[in-house]
Parts: sequence; C-alpha cells; structure tokens
Amino acid sequence: MWACKRNSTERYTKFFYLALSHDTLVNHYKTNFAMMQHHKYSLTELDNMIPWEREIYVALLQQWIREENERVAEQNRKMKR
Repeated sequence: MWACKRNSTERYTKFFYLALSHDTLVNHYKTNFAMMQHHKYSLTELDNMIPWEREIYVALLQQWIREENERVAEQNRKMKR
C-alpha cells in the first residue's frame, strides 16, 4: 500500500518536470517580471497559479498583445494617408 502511494507521488513529480521542461528558470523570472510590471499581476497571483493555468494566461496575454500591435499598426497606416 505504501509503495503505491510513493510511486504515485514520483509519477506526479516526473509529470510536472516533463510538463514544465520547456520553460527555463530565466524565462520564468522574465515572464513574471513582465507580467508584474506591464500587466499589474502580483507575484502572489503568479506563484499561486497552477502550471497549466499560468501557461493559458501567458498564451492569452500574448494573443492580446499581438492584436493590440496590429490595431496600432493599422491606426498608424490610416494616419499616414
């Protein structure tokens, strides 16, 4: 019975190591800093996020930034005419 629980914990640990292996520690801190400085997230909010939840918010934020940049570029093109 105890061996089963230990193996289960090891599997979860391996899963999260694998799931987060694409994100380096430097990238993690840079992303946290940018989200705190430019988008008003608190460090507590970021630290309390589940890893996949953080990935979703980062992806949504990237999409919003791309759309805003396109909107500003379009507005600048109209002003030059």
